[in-house]
Amino acid sequence: MIKINVITNNSNWYRYIKNPTNYIDRKISRLNFKDNYLPKKNIFCTLLLSNNNEIKLLNKKFRKKNRSTDVLSFPFQSKNELKSRLKKDKEIYLGDIIINLSKIKRKKILKNFKLEFDRLWIHGLLHLFGYDHKKEKDFLKMNHVEKKYIKIINA
Repeated sequence: MIKINVITNNSNWYRYIKNPTNYIDRKISRLNFKDNYLPKKNIFCTLLLSNNNEIKLLNKKFRKKNRSTDVLSFPFQSKNELKSRLKKDKEIYLGDIIINLSKIKRKKILKNFKLEFDRLWIHGLLHLFGYDHKKEKDFLKMNHVEKKYIKIINA
């Protein structure tokens, strides 16, 4: 079972999602209920709802990129370490996801804020699970799982 601790560092988020913690809890409960892929463990992560300035500082500090981005993920362990821990540990902390409100609002083709928000936190969560998209085959695999999760949480 996955549990996400939501931290809102920017009050402007409440204009788009009245109660981000409840929103994420509802979505995660659908994912926990429907997806047999997820191990029957207690899996935790943190979701920080942020803004341009904060995510730019984090991107510069940890990724050496002096620009803002829409989502950052900081896995707590490598993919191999996670596989090992999933076999033996009952509780696992995956890591942190940070989402930038400003980037979501600026998307010109954005028709549905919550759908884009869902896409970003799911994308970040998959990175915490060890998915990557540096190679084409990895991108396709990650994209497939991302779409599957989006479908589950929005059913």
